[in-house]
Amino acid sequence: MIIEKKIYKNVIRIFPLIFLYILVLTGFDLSFFFYGSNFSFNFVYLIIFFFVLKSPNNLGYGFIFFAGIINDVVQNFPIGVSSINYLLLCAIAAFVRSKMVLPNLFYDWILFLIAILIISSVNYTTLTMIFEIPIEYGALMSNSILTFLIYPVISKTFNEKVLSIMRSEDD
Repeated sequence: MIIEKKIYKNVIRIFPLIFLYILVLTGFDLSFFFYGSNFSFNFVYLIIFFFVLKSPNNLGYGFIFFAGIINDVVQNFPIGVSSINYLLLCAIAAFVRSKMVLPNLFYDWILFLIAILIISSVNYTTLTMIFEIPIEYGALMSNSILTFLIYPVISKTFNEKVLSIMRSEDD
């Protein structure tokens, strides 16, 4: 009984890390077609930003860097591009966390928009100017905007489900 409780507590504690690695190993990018257009959003950005902002002890920067390397291999990008994007997102989320007095979903959401715009710009610049990989800027921006629009839903879900379970397990 005690061993089962410890295992459950450890699985809940490392859930964000497991979820992040499942997403990068599968190359999961939720996409759907709507009126003949392909829409997608970057679920990894949501996971990284949310957990670095709300529960920073569950995702280490080394693990996030390694997840970026794995993502580059799976997505066939130059090694290190995703890691730079992920760590930049971590830096922005950590900065926001250190300056935030009162947690507020609206402020998190606006700052997430700023963060993904910065990251999308760095990603586009790195891939097109340095590595000369053709990327359609419109698709990248629609992906960023849709990721921004999905953030409140994911944040609310994780706040109510995952973080509440983690807090109750810490008691």
